[in-house]
Amino acid sequence: MPYVNIRIAGTLTRDQKRSIAEEITDTLERIAGKPASYTYVAFDELPDENWAIAGKLLDED
Repeated sequence: MPYVNIRIAGTLTRDQKRSIAEEITDTLERIAGKPASYTYVAFDELPDENWAIAGKLLDED
């Protein structure tokens, strides 16, 4: 049973989540032979203030 957890800064629309989940599920089915019915995709949307790159929070200029 594949479990894919996507952590992303900011938010996605419902349509974006649907498209991403479909693409990931299709890829796992096509390449790894994993049944779509067993594939779980979870989205963790985090505020920019909770992410940092190169020592700076994403919500900083």
